[in-house]
Amino acid sequence: MKVSATRHAPAHARPDSAHGSSPTADLGAEDLRRAYRLMLTSRRLDDKEVQLKNQSQIYFQISGAGHEALLVASGMALRPGSDWVCAYYRDRALALTLGVTPYDMLLQAVGAKDDPALHGRQMPSHWGSTALNIISQGSPTGTQCLHAVGAAEAGVLYEQIESIPDRASKFHHDEIVYCSLGDGATSEGEFWESLNTASNRQLPVVYVVEDNGYAISVPVEVQTPGGSISNLVERFPHLKVVRVDGCDFVASFVALQEAIQWARDRQGPALVHATVVRPYSHSLSDDERLYKTVAERTAEAARDPLPKMRAFLLAEGLATEAELDSIAEEVDREVADATERALKAERPLRSTAADWVFSPDVDPSSAAFDTPAEPHGKPDTMVAAINRTLKDEMARNPRIVIFGEDVADCSREEHLSEISGKGGVFKVTHGLQRKFGSARVFNSPLAEANIVGRAFGMAVRGIKPVVEIQFFDYIWPAMMQIRDEITMLRYRSGNTFSCPMVIRTPIGGYLRGGAPYHSQSGESIFAHCPGIRIVFPCTAQDAAGLLRTSIRCDDPVLFLEHKHLYRQTYNKGEYPGPDYMIPFGKGALRRDGTDVVVLTWGALVQRSLVAAQQAEKEGLSVAVFDLRTLIPYDWAGISALVQKTNRVIVAHEDQLTCGFGAEIAARIADELFHHLDAPIRRVAALDCPVAYAPDLEEEILPQSDDVLHAVRDVCRY
Repeated sequence: MKVSATRHAPAHARPDSAHGSSPTADLGAEDLRRAYRLMLTSRRLDDKEVQLKNQSQIYFQISGAGHEALLVASGMALRPGSDWVCAYYRDRALALTLGVTPYDMLLQAVGAKDDPALHGRQMPSHWGSTALNIISQGSPTGTQCLHAVGAAEAGVLYEQIESIPDRASKFHHDEIVYCSLGDGATSEGEFWESLNTASNRQLPVVYVVEDNGYAISVPVEVQTPGGSISNLVERFPHLKVVRVDGCDFVASFVALQEAIQWARDRQGPALVHATVVRPYSHSLSDDERLYKTVAERTAEAARDPLPKMRAFLLAEGLATEAELDSIAEEVDREVADATERALKAERPLRSTAADWVFSPDVDPSSAAFDTPAEPHGKPDTMVAAINRTLKDEMARNPRIVIFGEDVADCSREEHLSEISGKGGVFKVTHGLQRKFGSARVFNSPLAEANIVGRAFGMAVRGIKPVVEIQFFDYIWPAMMQIRDEITMLRYRSGNTFSCPMVIRTPIGGYLRGGAPYHSQSGESIFAHCPGIRIVFPCTAQDAAGLLRTSIRCDDPVLFLEHKHLYRQTYNKGEYPGPDYMIPFGKGALRRDGTDVVVLTWGALVQRSLVAAQQAEKEGLSVAVFDLRTLIPYDWAGISALVQKTNRVIVAHEDQLTCGFGAEIAARIADELFHHLDAPIRRVAALDCPVAYAPDLEEEILPQSDDVLHAVRDVCRY
């Protein structure tokens, strides 16, 4: 039968008159009974998990109660395995509708080894499925909005870049990306950054805001100016805004059909603002009675979608009391059976605790990444070597895309014939757009989280983003995406998902005029983020070999390019060829010596070499060992040199306190103490920002004289 429904505007939003008369939905009695069954299953699973948590048989529970009608409608309007989904933790009913089973959900709850989504790594109600295109979800709210944009861009890229060999199997011409979030998450900057790009590029993203009126205890009018996110965003170009009572299943289905069709037709993104209720507390760690009145809770209970759906089916003659009772009995049996099986499921072995931090299949420190150089041409700068490596890798692999602030030659393609082009503030990407086209090299908004979050969504779908953060000093807006998303994805999904990408960024000082916001280092902070490789070359040839390894690696890589080294003459080198790679974790002995070894990287390599040359005049033999990569670092090389010289200096540009040198010094003291003839000495920057005035900068950053003084002191000990 055909059921007709009117969309209902939320009480706090003005009516959506722009969309004309109310559409209808073709929903048969069987469809509607299936919807009720899914809604009831979701609620029963919530109730079962609450019971198990109270019995200390699971460790966390967060409910999707009150959202079921909207989410089942969403799932029924989507095409599982064709469309892509970036969900959030209230979306149990959506996941059920798409095909995740109650048993799989309960495997999450008990932390089972064979949970196909999380493998005991992540708390339950964080959905993910490669078969269903549900991208593994983290806990930060709002980060998934940028992933959705990147996933949508990946589909567009597969459609545009015909040279990708298997592209036909990677996308569907009318696919959309569904992105759900709570009303509280619309306060996050990443939500707004994603809307900017989705609207600007007319991407097929459907946002579903599940507005239950609260972000934990903070009401929507405190979160959102005017209390309505849909009122705020409706002036975004190409964005269709649909408002609906999310407690009404049929109205929700109609609204989702309308929004999804808009995106399928490539008219732009859509936002569905659905008002729902939250009859349970935020989670079992919260008690809503502390901030909701009895009257408010009673009013919410009256809108509960489950009894409303049951009453609708009975009133319309679509089901009998006996049929609905039978459905409930079937659901209870299914949940009970799934619970019994899940509680017996095997838990992860302790020995697997550190599995899947990095790729188990591609080891960038292996011999496979140790390829010989075939130098040719005249020696050139590090900038030139990086640029040429990017060109060679883009020619080799059509999946590579490059984007970031100012990296294109010119966003207005029609002007390329009249101008030389920008190609980055340091000209590192100059000419790449002209050679490979604007689909593969393009500018981003001035928004670092936008860059990294979109790269995440692309990488999950097999595109290889090589993105640029214009200055290391401004990487911090992307820190949530780096620390909680790209580095966590493989681990939290039990190796089900990964997002291999390269984040290039200029780093460091010795600039004269760089000051506190263009001269800092901070590599040690990222070394504390398990799941990302950190590379820090100091010569042109190393930059080429290590960048190629980074691109061909299967993990996220932070590729640090020292600004001071970009165009120096002392680190020039012949281009080592299009297949030259250097394995990670393999340092370079820049100078041999027998009295003391200086362990260093980046701009301190050259300063240490200058100090070593001066020390030689004083009869001191100094080895200089360039680590080149920090995660992983060459412990075997360090160990051999410590045992040879028995004296160690660790020199780096980052601040002394908590610099990466502290980790190296601590490990040497722990494992090689009996080989030491003197205390380990660190040379590093002062614990303060880098100042603007040249004399202050020189005082703050370590110099060759500082390394030389350390050499003398250690050798005298």
